[in-house]
Amino acid sequence: MTATEVLVTGNGSRDRRRAPKPPRRKTPHKGAIAMFTGPFSVLFLLFYLLPIGYAIWQSLQVVERDGTYGEPRQVFGGLAQYALVFQNAPFWESVGRVLLFGVVQVPVMLGLALLFALLLDSPVLKGKKFFRLAFFAPYAVPGVIAAIMWGFLYSPNLSPFTDVTRTIDFLSPELVLWSIANVVTWVYVGYNMLIIYSSLLAIPSEVYEAARLDGAGQVRIAWSIKIPMVAPAIVLTAVFSIIGTLQLLAEPQVFRSFSAAVSSTYTPNMTVYATSAIPNVNLAAAFSVVLALATFVLSFAFLKFTQRKADS
Repeated sequence: MTATEVLVTGNGSRDRRRAPKPPRRKTPHKGAIAMFTGPFSVLFLLFYLLPIGYAIWQSLQVVERDGTYGEPRQVFGGLAQYALVFQNAPFWESVGRVLLFGVVQVPVMLGLALLFALLLDSPVLKGKKFFRLAFFAPYAVPGVIAAIMWGFLYSPNLSPFTDVTRTIDFLSPELVLWSIANVVTWVYVGYNMLIIYSSLLAIPSEVYEAARLDGAGQVRIAWSIKIPMVAPAIVLTAVFSIIGTLQLLAEPQVFRSFSAAVSSTYTPNMTVYATSAIPNVNLAAAFSVVLALATFVLSFAFLKFTQRKADS
């Protein structure tokens, strides 16, 4: 039934009448829906939306005093804190540093994760259970512990590989960023590999059988079938990696104990942490909001770029 019915009267004129709307269907089991979604909604509001709103509110405040030793009070300052953010050179240097980190480290990490996933999915590899556990085991090590362990391995006076560490200073200003990248890669390759490997297991076996009947070998199957079909999983891991790159904190924070090249503003999150410890929570909140927006923009731009590539 259409929204408007046209009726032809006896004299040939048309009479437009509004057709009655179909009755709205009632949603069944409203109580059960509320029971299952209620706890999540409450936790989402308390521990996600409210902290974000509080951070935005804090970023719009400034501290004023009556005289030099007057009691501080917070007043609305508009975008004053954001003006300080865009004038803060160390913060933007740290953003550029992690962007360089991500441009190099993320492709290497995802390339290794894809390679390991393809090896696990290949019928050529023996002992898959062992290698699956071996590839994933570093992710079970907390990031702080992994950074401490690698920091000792890099240290010339503490490393068991003193001949190497005294020849190559992995903690120097030129190499410390890539030493941190090695730690992050070592920890997260197995995590990303598991996501890609799970996507490979979802490919129907009939696709492989048809390819083998056409004379395709394992390398050809991997290149022409497996990689294109797990592209969504690769995009997902890339988005996670972009977000993680801009949130880099634990590894460089630990490396401050091993290298003087790592300053308190080495990464954006370290800048936020150091600013809040002054304490200047309002400026730290402004840093956090700008960093969150930058993360959203980069992730969204990457998703749009990959979608256009897929559609072309």
